[in-house]
Amino acid sequence: MGVIVHEYRVVLPMTVEEYQVAQLYSVAEASKENTGGGEGIEVLVNEPFDMEDQCTLTDRLPELPLAANGKIYTKGQYTHKIYHLQSKVPGFIRAIAPKGSLEIHERAWNAYPYCRTIVTNPGYMKDAFFIKIETMHYGDRGLMTNIHDLQGEDLQKRNITTIDIANDPVGQKDYKKECDPKLFKSEKTGRGPLNSTDWMKTVDPVMCCYKLITVKFKWFGLQGRVESFINKQEHRLFTTFHRQVFCWTDKWHGMTMDDIRAIEDKTKQELDEQRKTGEIRGMKAED
Repeated sequence: MGVIVHEYRVVLPMTVEEYQVAQLYSVAEASKENTGGGEGIEVLVNEPFDMEDQCTLTDRLPELPLAANGKIYTKGQYTHKIYHLQSKVPGFIRAIAPKGSLEIHERAWNAYPYCRTIVTNPGYMKDAFFIKIETMHYGDRGLMTNIHDLQGEDLQKRNITTIDIANDPVGQKDYKKECDPKLFKSEKTGRGPLNSTDWMKTVDPVMCCYKLITVKFKWFGLQGRVESFINKQEHRLFTTFHRQVFCWTDKWHGMTMDDIRAIEDKTKQELDEQRKTGEIRGMKAED
């Protein structure tokens, strides 16, 4: 089984503390934009976890310690979601996958500022498919050389891509004028527009999402194509999502974590309703 190790660095004009609220708000909103017509996101579990608390169910704890930048994290929020994805995977997979098999399970341990997400397809691909996303949120301009403490072969294999949310190209399907960082100026904070080529070197405040992606895939001789597709999709998703995070600053700025938990509870109910009705929505796969 081949392994891809790729680190994406997303620099943003906000503090690490602000991003905790910004990300969770934006995840809830983006989930609604990608759910409808029998497809989309189903939230099974969303609750606190504590690795030192004997009452936490063992199947809701990570297999390995949550660690980055020389620290271990033991508490946070655990989520388990199912993505119903028939129209959101490439045609060459849809052509050979049995109907109903394209359900992706996402388990995440958000021990902010560190977060680990595990993506699997237990119903069909089982051990032949695995994506691990480890994110460390840090108050700098994306210059840490090895914040995930990689060793040996993983460090040698790692490729690094820095995403520029303002200047990286965005496909026509994904472009929204209201989510263009080159045009957006926050009324609440005065931040933006990000209309210079070197904004990442000068903006203040600033922080970086260091996203380490580990992909393991072995399936019907399609390994190379699928790994390439996953990498392309991750880049696309991280770019589009973080453009929204910044351009929604005036929606989330000033919210508390209590506000976020209330929004998540309401969103879960809305997603359950949207999946049953309406039309398929959101980002489709680019074959």
